[in-house]
Amino acid sequence: MADINKLAQMFKELDDQLVGCMKCGMCQAVCPVFAQSGRETDVTRGKLALLEGLANEMFKDPEGVNEKLNRCLLCGTCQANCPSGVSVMDIFLKARAIMTGYFGLSTTKKAIFRGMLKNPKLFNTLTGMGAKFQGLFTKKVDDMLGSSCARFNAPIIGDRHFNTLASKPLHKIVPELDTPAGKSGIKVAFYVGCVIDKIFPHVGEAILKVLDHHGVGVFMPSGQACCGIPALSSGDTDTFDTLVGINMERLQSGEFDYLVTGCATCTATIKELWPRMYSGSSALKYDLEQLEKKTLDISQFLVNILGVEPKEIKGGRGVTYHDPCHLKNSLGVTAQPRKIIQAAGCDFKEMAEAGTCCGCGGSFNIAHYDVSKKIGSRKADNIMAAGVQTAATSCPACMLQITDMLSQKNAKMDVKHVIELYAESL
Repeated sequence: MADINKLAQMFKELDDQLVGCMKCGMCQAVCPVFAQSGRETDVTRGKLALLEGLANEMFKDPEGVNEKLNRCLLCGTCQANCPSGVSVMDIFLKARAIMTGYFGLSTTKKAIFRGMLKNPKLFNTLTGMGAKFQGLFTKKVDDMLGSSCARFNAPIIGDRHFNTLASKPLHKIVPELDTPAGKSGIKVAFYVGCVIDKIFPHVGEAILKVLDHHGVGVFMPSGQACCGIPALSSGDTDTFDTLVGINMERLQSGEFDYLVTGCATCTATIKELWPRMYSGSSALKYDLEQLEKKTLDISQFLVNILGVEPKEIKGGRGVTYHDPCHLKNSLGVTAQPRKIIQAAGCDFKEMAEAGTCCGCGGSFNIAHYDVSKKIGSRKADNIMAAGVQTAATSCPACMLQITDMLSQKNAKMDVKHVIELYAESL
């Protein structure tokens, strides 16, 4: 439970930010959840109206408030298209923190965030055990996509097609790294992220291969923790602050020119949410602001810093690209991943609605899979209509969602991270 003074301060910050909303409804036109439900409470304007009376609503209908606040992908499409420049993501995250601070976390979320995520060693141990025994509960359904399904009806999993845990996570393949700058004269810190580490370690290996090819030194410290976005999205600011502190302690033990990641969500979290939402020591907050200036998506680093250019090659593998919300809406990175696909010698084809959300949204996919699946199904249809062999993206969470949707449609194609395509071409 948050103390009353902290709650009062959070309410004030929320009120100060809410005044910018003109209720124009522009968010309604772009919200992927509203497009499926047609409910005003699912669109940003409706949620902001709710938040204007949050103190009263919390006491009248706490469950209803929570349900409405959590029916949001946090994709940032509304914020990116808001003519008033309202910081919608900050508002929603603070509102969720208020709700959690007052009513507390559920037992399940406490176990996940404060039991596992706060303890990286325990998290690694538990997921390692899960990787060993998952074959008892799952079966492969698509070799090309690498998707599996549950052997029997299971809670949460349902009828999903999913990528299983890797038999060996990246932190076991490459426990740590500290190599000097080569011909590039540049050294980067590589923040791996949970999904790449535990489900797609081959993406992490591709990043390391590409950096080595370009003569870039790499500092990859051991003991990296989750970036904290799952906890922050659920209003658990204490766990978020702890995870930021753990990661900064690891990162500050080495020297580097830039920090790169292969996860759009991690990039946006480190670059935008670490400095804005961390509420710990002022000294560390200053360090987070400095780190923000050096943080880049891997494709952004390759194109903007190393100068990688597209190749003029015909007849390559047909590839289309899905823009992850956190890369496009939060950071404005759209051209660089496409250039990397073309630099890999692929035949790039733009899909319809490439910049719309795939419907994943982290915990949204778990709590509202029916809506998530409808949004994802439309994305899969657009991918298939592009007439390519491969769907590429820059976010491992998007890879999970797109794999699920394409697998259920028996699409006969694969899903790749853009860096995999580039690494394969070297």
